[in-house]
Amino acid sequence: MLPRQKLEGLARRHAELEQLLCDPAVLSDIKRMNTFNRERGQLAPIVESFDRYRAIERSIAEDREALSDPELGPLAREELPGLEANLSALEDRLKLLLLPQDPHDEKNTLLEIRGGTGGEEAALFAADLFRMYAKYAERRGWRVEILSQSEAAAGGLKEVIALVSGQRVYSSLKHEGGVHRVQRVPATEAQGRIHTSTATVAVLPEADEVDFELDDKDLRFDIAASGGPGGQGVNTTNSAVQITHLPTGMIVKCQDERSQLKNRAKALKILRSRLLELEREKQDLAIRDERRGMVKSGDRSDKIRTYNFPQNRITDHRIGLTLHELDRVMEGNIEPLVDALTAHHQAELLEQSQKEDAPS
Repeated sequence: MLPRQKLEGLARRHAELEQLLCDPAVLSDIKRMNTFNRERGQLAPIVESFDRYRAIERSIAEDREALSDPELGPLAREELPGLEANLSALEDRLKLLLLPQDPHDEKNTLLEIRGGTGGEEAALFAADLFRMYAKYAERRGWRVEILSQSEAAAGGLKEVIALVSGQRVYSSLKHEGGVHRVQRVPATEAQGRIHTSTATVAVLPEADEVDFELDDKDLRFDIAASGGPGGQGVNTTNSAVQITHLPTGMIVKCQDERSQLKNRAKALKILRSRLLELEREKQDLAIRDERRGMVKSGDRSDKIRTYNFPQNRITDHRIGLTLHELDRVMEGNIEPLVDALTAHHQAELLEQSQKEDAPS
């Protein structure tokens, strides 16, 4: 059953917002106008679906009354199954729309990928994962900006941190966090044996200054010469910035830019997002485990997904989904995984919501 009282209240609030957004006093206050616009935008799909739901309800009631009419009865009998199917579909949609929304779904995202167990092969896999997500981002029209990276031998990555910007980035990528396991024959393996390695992925919503304010007294800044492979001047300019957050001991280092100011800004962005995620983990500890220890230890046993190259197979162990199209996935076609994980998460939320709404 739909919570009609709640839906009717949301419809009234939507109508109230429409009126407020015509008020000159609101229109002259940019902050209030943006707040009301955002709320109206969130309510719009719910109210539109509820309006259609009530319209179909009225049509069904009229058809049922007409069933006994010799002339209108046959037409009503023909229409009813389609109307009832549409009503059921709208009911399901409204239940999903009423689920609690993650306030960070619209945010840009910090994507952190690190080589785990497996040495050089793990670093190569980390680089492959980053390319996969970068191609997916390109398909979605998102922007990817590398904030920090540490290269390994043979083209691998010990670590890469990137800011992914675009429409609903966090909503799409938030289920990608965890340990990713790869099974394949390394290029250096003379015997053709399959090796197992891992890389860890962390997905953090970008924190704005208003989300998480940093107190200068809690920060220690250390400046050093940039290090890294090659490049004239890379080891002669004191541009690398390391920030230590004294209350937590969290350390962030950024050295990709030749400018100390740019490295400082990037390091602060990373630190702020990590601290915001840490705060969210504390808040969610009592009701949800998914924010805790996103990448755990990086051991093979902690895997959320396995990439088996010899069999062209990818398996997401959280939902038991197996696809035999690993080649396409590594080219950035990860929509089947993203969609399946989103649907699974919504189903869990819906089940929990129904339990909470059930009479005790």
